[in-house]
Amino acid sequence: MSTAKITIGGKTISAILPYNSPSKNEEARGLFLKNRERISISGYQEKLSLIQDGDTLRLTEQGEQGTYILKPIPSDLKWAKDAPANEHLTMQIAHHIYGINTAENALVFFMDGLPAYITKRFDVRPDGKKWGVEDFASLAGKTRDEGNDFKYIYSYEEMGYLLQRFVPAWRIEIEKFFTLVIFNYIFSNGDAHLKNFSLMETSSGDYILSPAYDLINTKIHIDDTDFALSKGLFADENEQSHADKSDFIELARRTGVTESRIEKLINPFLETKKEVKEMIMSSQMSARNKKTYIELYIKKTKWFNQRF
Repeated sequence: MSTAKITIGGKTISAILPYNSPSKNEEARGLFLKNRERISISGYQEKLSLIQDGDTLRLTEQGEQGTYILKPIPSDLKWAKDAPANEHLTMQIAHHIYGINTAENALVFFMDGLPAYITKRFDVRPDGKKWGVEDFASLAGKTRDEGNDFKYIYSYEEMGYLLQRFVPAWRIEIEKFFTLVIFNYIFSNGDAHLKNFSLMETSSGDYILSPAYDLINTKIHIDDTDFALSKGLFADENEQSHADKSDFIELARRTGVTESRIEKLINPFLETKKEVKEMIMSSQMSARNKKTYIELYIKKTKWFNQRF
C-alpha cells in the first residue's frame, strides 16, 4: 500500500496519508481536532482541510488555504467503515456513467489502513483566491435561526425557481439540476438537502450550478426517506414516497425544462446499467453492502418506471 498513488486535480500523489486514523490514535485525533477549528465547510460529517506538500497530502496549518477536503470514517453510522468507499463509488458513477459534473475525488488511506474520502475544493482558484459559492440554503434565505432542520424544509420545485432567479443561463443549468435530482433518487441519496447544492461564480462573474458533491447512498447507513427535502419534489404537496417518472416529468415541466428535452434527460435512468453493477462490484465496499447497493439500485429503478 505504501506505493499506492491517486491522480486528482491533474496531479499524481500518494494515496497514503502521513497520519494514523484519528479514530484509533490519540495523537492524530489531537491534530485533526485542531485542524477542524480552521475549516469553514459546514456539514454534519467531520471534514478536515488538506493541502498538497510534494507528492503527499497533509493537514493545513495556520494561515494556509486548504485545497482538499478529507472525510474520515464517521463515528455514528451503521456500516460506517464503508462510508468513504460508498461516497467515492456514488460520485464515480455519477460522473463516469451519467455524465454529471462532479467535484474531483478519490479514496485514500491512513497509515493504519483505514480508508477516507477526499475531494478537491472547486471554490479555490489556482492563485489561492476563492470563487464565489452560494448554497441553496443561503439563496432561499434559510438559516439555523429557523432550527436544525432549516436545510430540509423546502422542495426541489422551489429550488428550480431559485436557479431560474439567480442564474442567467438557467435553461442550461436547470437540466443539470433536474438530472441530479433524478440521480439522487435512483441512488438512494436521502441527504440531498439545500446545502448540498450550490451555485458557483464563473470567470465572467455570473453563476452556474456547481459541480455535484456529497453524493452517497445514505440508505446503506441510515433508514432515511426517499427525498431529503420535507416537501419532496413539489412545493404544493407533502413528500412523495416511491415517486415515478411521471412525477419527475411534472417536476421538469414546472421548473422550465424544455419539453423536447425531458425524455432525453430521463431515458438514462429507465433501465439498470451493467456498468453501474460492475462499478459497484469493483468498489472497496464490503461484500454485504455491494449486494445492498445493487438491490437498492434495482428497486429504485423499478419504482421510477412504475405508476403508484
